[in-house]
Amino acid sequence: MSLQADLNTAYSDFQKAAPAAVVSTFGSGVQALQQTFDTSKAIQPGQALPSFELQDATGHPISSTTLLAKGPLLLSFYRGEWCPFCNLELRALQKRLPDFQAAGVTLVAISPQLPDASLSMAEKNALQFPVLSDVGNKLARQLGIVWEQPDSFKPILTGFGVDWSRGYGDESFAVPIPATILVGADGVVKNVFVDPDYTKRLEPETALEWVKSL
Repeated sequence: MSLQADLNTAYSDFQKAAPAAVVSTFGSGVQALQQTFDTSKAIQPGQALPSFELQDATGHPISSTTLLAKGPLLLSFYRGEWCPFCNLELRALQKRLPDFQAAGVTLVAISPQLPDASLSMAEKNALQFPVLSDVGNKLARQLGIVWEQPDSFKPILTGFGVDWSRGYGDESFAVPIPATILVGADGVVKNVFVDPDYTKRLEPETALEWVKSL
């Protein structure tokens, strides 16, 4: 089964289980984002990836320079460990990790959550690739993929048990629009997938096709 099929099933299950008002609120928020998000303002193929240094799940700093010294990067930006769609995507990438490694590509997941939450994400999904903390969405803002979520989402996510200040270290309520970015060893972006509908993600097989074209 494809990743998108799993995502569609998860969303269908959510629609059936959640109160209609919750489904409507989330749906309206995503629709508004789709109407306002300008993909041309996000990082584009041919542009240089901004340099960065982010903490991994154990709190150790990892720099883009160190990562790129090993070869190309596949960066997956996700919202947080509470997001079922993000969990499905990262598990799907983990399944194909040997294929990425065989091609000399380093897979990296990035979210604005603090290292403790990143560690929880890595352990929950048995991830064997780096999970980095872009606290404050500093890198995501440079890439043009940040979403300032509507306030109407706050009580819903709190009701789902999401403690924003504990998980993110601030009250900004901003998350990256989920994105997958392939960066060559030269630090230049080769391919970008970004969709304001958070239930849509890049298939790992498509990412591997990108890699083959490097």
